[in-house]
Amino acid sequence: MTSTRRTSVTTGVLLVVATFAAIAAATLLPTLSGSDRLAEAAGHSGQVATAALLYLVAAGTSVGIAITLYPLLKEFDVALALGSVVFRTIEAVFYTVGVVSLLSLLTLGEQHATASSAGDASTQASADVLLSVRGHSSLVAVFAFSVGALMYYVVFFRSRLVPRWLSVFGIVAVLLMLCGCLLALFSDSDVTGYKPLVAPIFLQELVLAVWLLVKGFSRAPLPSEVSFESPLRVSPPSPGRR
Repeated sequence: MTSTRRTSVTTGVLLVVATFAAIAAATLLPTLSGSDRLAEAAGHSGQVATAALLYLVAAGTSVGIAITLYPLLKEFDVALALGSVVFRTIEAVFYTVGVVSLLSLLTLGEQHATASSAGDASTQASADVLLSVRGHSSLVAVFAFSVGALMYYVVFFRSRLVPRWLSVFGIVAVLLMLCGCLLALFSDSDVTGYKPLVAPIFLQELVLAVWLLVKGFSRAPLPSEVSFESPLRVSPPSPGRR
């Protein structure tokens, strides 16, 4: 197996794991809204902990995608390749902040069960802060994901590592995600509420994963890799030959 093929397979696996881990975590996590959100968190502590673990898996595999692609993409555009690693690392960091906030709700849920009326008001206020931190950190993480993903899709388009239609699909899906982020930012709402803008990138990354696992990268040789003995090179006439 060549290094390029290993990169395509590893990237495909990481895309599948990251996508399904994020979807599973969002599905498993309780709503955590309304006045009984702390009781709900405490009553579903196992689900919350499992969802937190899945979010960590999604964060780790997300930055792993950019790191895996870097050695290949830097041959075509080192700035965009490095930028994708930086922004997807930022994504992972802020998703981790959201996970810490989520797990902290479990502790507050336990305190909520034994708190007095005065103490309960303080606990509810702390829960509001933690949920706000989680929501805002998730929004920043999605922004960072969108910028990082846009960078490597642009490299894909320029280098033809994958078919142009797949690269364009990725660019359009990421731009839709960015629109969803802007709407969520100015409306102070959850970006997942804009499903028509968010859904295309999940579909695209699954299609990309399948393509990389089955077909791999269609890597054209760089100019620096063309041999001087290329058959297209015209040989100089030998001495005495006209």
